[in-house]
Amino acid sequence: MKTDVTKPRRAAPDAWRLGNAGRVLGNAVTRFESRVLELMADAGHADTRLSHVNLTRHLDLEGTRITELARRARMTNAAMTELIDQCETLGLVVREADPSDKRARTVRFTDAGRAWLKAFGQAVKKAEREMIREIGPEAADVLLQGLARYGGTVESILVAHPGAKA
Repeated sequence: MKTDVTKPRRAAPDAWRLGNAGRVLGNAVTRFESRVLELMADAGHADTRLSHVNLTRHLDLEGTRITELARRARMTNAAMTELIDQCETLGLVVREADPSDKRARTVRFTDAGRAWLKAFGQAVKKAEREMIREIGPEAADVLLQGLARYGGTVESILVAHPGAKA
């Protein structure tokens, strides 16, 4: 029995669900962040999770109010407080009374948190180098330029990759 291999296959009506830009971007983010967490575990920071990064990426080095952290992370104060509790248990952050308003609480990195942040920065840079090596520097520049234009300029991307222009 002969099969006609030249006949084009029809795409399923819902094929867009698997091949859309959001799905591709999401898969890439998942892969990148998984690699960063793997590198963090290798550096002795296996207890932190991606959810903790959602706090630390929004925390200013000099400290930030909880309400501002929640706003930046697009979370409720209660959800942010839970992340702070977890990071405080890990020794990464501490809560203090805000000097300008004793009713408000400010979160800041501990010394251990600053060491974690340094390791996190190194892990991100290594994961970026690996990504660039895999897809090539030209593709990486185009990708970062396009995503910066689409999602808004992110200064750290532009500084880390001078070829990427918003």
